[in-house]
Amino acid sequence: MVKSMTGYGRAESVFNGRKIAVEIKSLNHRYLEVSLRLPGSLAVLEMAIKKKIGERFSRGRIETTIRIDADGDMDSGGRFQLNEPLLENYYALLQQIKERFGLKDDVNLATIAGLRDVFVPTETADNPDDLLPGVEAVLNEAMQSLTAMREREGDILSRDLMFRLDTVRSRLEDIDLRVPIVVNDYRKRLMDRVKELTDGIEIDEARLCQEVAIMAEKSDITEEIVRFKSHIDQMIELLAGSDPAGRKADFLIQEMNREANTTGSKSSDTAIAKNVIEIKSELAKLREQVQNIE
Repeated sequence: MVKSMTGYGRAESVFNGRKIAVEIKSLNHRYLEVSLRLPGSLAVLEMAIKKKIGERFSRGRIETTIRIDADGDMDSGGRFQLNEPLLENYYALLQQIKERFGLKDDVNLATIAGLRDVFVPTETADNPDDLLPGVEAVLNEAMQSLTAMREREGDILSRDLMFRLDTVRSRLEDIDLRVPIVVNDYRKRLMDRVKELTDGIEIDEARLCQEVAIMAEKSDITEEIVRFKSHIDQMIELLAGSDPAGRKADFLIQEMNREANTTGSKSSDTAIAKNVIEIKSELAKLREQVQNIE
């Protein structure tokens, strides 16, 4: 199933007296990039949360915000608590800097007060490991909501891609039917021109056929058409599959463009040239849409 790279999901729940809320949105990106905004109490869980998100998505910029608040505890509002483990770590590092560089200044209250996350709201002064199960549960729900939205948008994109692939295939069939006509037209034009120039002198039919054969060989686009049709079939199979399709689809469109360019350069027929232009126009739209899928 094709999935869009854009979407939004949100979930919240109460766990161990804490209200946990997760907002997650995804944007187009060539690769997978996870951006997290966490409360200070969950900072140590950043890698674990990113890993969990990476297991669910393969492409796109995933922006996630996690908030933890007290649930109905009005007495805790506005209260702060000392983050002693972090303060001890800060103090040890400051002392190490002081000794290493021979600094005379003392570590005082003003210095400590300016350190980040030394004072934390009472409602966030929890053990991160105790909150992890609740965070994971709400995160899973939010990711499920995001996935559902990406699938809905992906279905719309898939239908548009299939429509454009049908248009490309139709134009390709027109080119395929035109190839033998082009050879016959060239033979007729060559014969008429030779007759005009020779003014009634007998024409060497063998030599004429040889020239037509050389022209037919130089302008033969059978291989390009066969490969092009194969790429379309692969693209349809890819869009109908369950694996992420974005990168492979982008590669297939590049290959289709290559075949279209070769076809256009080999043939001087205006009808074929017109179809090639239409095909390349559709391929440009296909490639633009493919940038939106996972």
